[in-house]
Amino acid sequence: MAEEAKKKKEDRKAKRKERKNITFTDKIETTGSEKSIFTQAIPASVEEVLGRTGTKGEVTQVRCRILDGYDKGKIIRRNVKGPVREKDILMLRETEIEARKMAQGRKG
Repeated sequence: MAEEAKKKKEDRKAKRKERKNITFTDKIETTGSEKSIFTQAIPASVEEVLGRTGTKGEVTQVRCRILDGYDKGKIIRRNVKGPVREKDILMLRETEIEARKMAQGRKG
């Protein structure tokens, strides 16, 4: 019974990956002491810069449009560290998780 459940779970995972067109490389490149696994990145165009966030204002929240992949055309909020402006292209590792809205000014 447990083996059947595990097999069904693995089948569902494989179908989900296939549907989302996720490809992982099996090759691990090693250079010296570093190991890295490369995965597919999905391009997204910055539509609007929403503002600065983070405890020290080091992160910029942007609204971006997914250009390729399973969520093509979807507009999501993302947090970006480093310089960013409108019409920049971000390479996202995943497109399902969206950043929380920034807190509006607190009164009190």
